[in-house]
Amino acid sequence: MSDTSPDHVYFDAVLHPHRSLPPKGFLAVMVAIGLISFVAGGAFLLMGAWPVFGFFGLDVLLIYWAFRMNYRAGRMIEHVRLTDTELSIERVHPSGKIQRWSFEPAWARATITATARGRMLRMKSKSHWVELGRFLPDDERESFADAFAKAQLRRRDGMVAAAQLAAYE
Repeated sequence: MSDTSPDHVYFDAVLHPHRSLPPKGFLAVMVAIGLISFVAGGAFLLMGAWPVFGFFGLDVLLIYWAFRMNYRAGRMIEHVRLTDTELSIERVHPSGKIQRWSFEPAWARATITATARGRMLRMKSKSHWVELGRFLPDDERESFADAFAKAQLRRRDGMVAAAQLAAYE
């Protein structure tokens, strides 16, 4: 392999949170909650407890806000790429802020670490690490770590093969 050839890509993954409620489902849930709150609030209004009616409207607004914040958090993206010369990690926050890390691939590994708040997926290289996939369930974190380990083995095998080929030339 010459110095001008592009790097081989051994691992390329994009992680993002799963949202099981599609927009139409969100609309249906909000309409149902709104109708129930309106009917219940109307009953209290007819009984003369008019301040309660406003609280039933407030709960609909709070539920709507909570869903919107959840959907906003779902826009997080983490991109992990392993090549011959680099392990790059890019995190795009819901706000649009971008964080980038670059590690030496020879030392890179994905580890699952038990902490007080649960199991954590870390990408490590020497003494540096980045936590990934906070939004992933444990089984998907394990799957990611296994897939990365296999890609790292393919990379090392490819590098050894390339070095042996260069030695024979």
